[in-house]
Amino acid sequence: MRYPFIKRKYYFSLFKDIAGFIKNPDTQITSQKSTKLKIYDTIGLYILKMIFLIPVVLFFALVYDPENIQGVKMSERFSPLVFLLVGGFLLPLIEEVAFRLSLKFKPIYLALSISVFLYYFLTKVIFQTKNTAVDESFVIRIVSAIAIGVILLPILNSKLVKRKLTKFWSSNFRIIYYVSCIVFAWMHISKYELVWINIVLLPILTLPQLMSAIANGYIRVKFGFQYPLLFHMSNNLVSIGLSLLLTAK
Repeated sequence: MRYPFIKRKYYFSLFKDIAGFIKNPDTQITSQKSTKLKIYDTIGLYILKMIFLIPVVLFFALVYDPENIQGVKMSERFSPLVFLLVGGFLLPLIEEVAFRLSLKFKPIYLALSISVFLYYFLTKVIFQTKNTAVDESFVIRIVSAIAIGVILLPILNSKLVKRKLTKFWSSNFRIIYYVSCIVFAWMHISKYELVWINIVLLPILTLPQLMSAIANGYIRVKFGFQYPLLFHMSNNLVSIGLSLLLTAK
């Protein structure tokens, strides 16, 4: 396929594929596609996402534009280069491990995802600090998360538990996929101040993240983990890069 990004049929075909997956999610791998075509489709889905987000962008521009307090705080805490590295590489890696890695069930994947979720819980609920904060609680948070993963792995890898979880994942993948998308999207409300209007507009404010979760989940299952990670990093790098350029003017 030469120059697929200039062909309308390519986007219609891509949209049809992901729409079918959303309607009936499954864990079947798309093995017939080459690495080149998988990269093409990952980029194509990123372009489709941008197109479908045009109404949301217009809403933010013309109707209501809440302040991204998370982005402001990170830009204040970090230099532009560190901001790019943390927001463009580290946080996407953490989020993809938490939400997408274990969509394909393996004991090691689930252990890693649970470890990351525990880190989130300790950070936000127990110590009420930032994920990237290297403070007095950091060692406790990171050591606890790693310890839980190490403890859980042999348990999840036991024949009985592994067999039951494999069956559970196969039977309930649709719910697992939908829940992962919604939780991923809605947790990003923390980017904004928790006032009533932001809570009411939660589905609109987090629609970009929901669309990313839908696409990343599809890409992870069909192509492999490295592709949604690339998708997520690219998305964050573009957003952060644009914000830094606008701030610099």
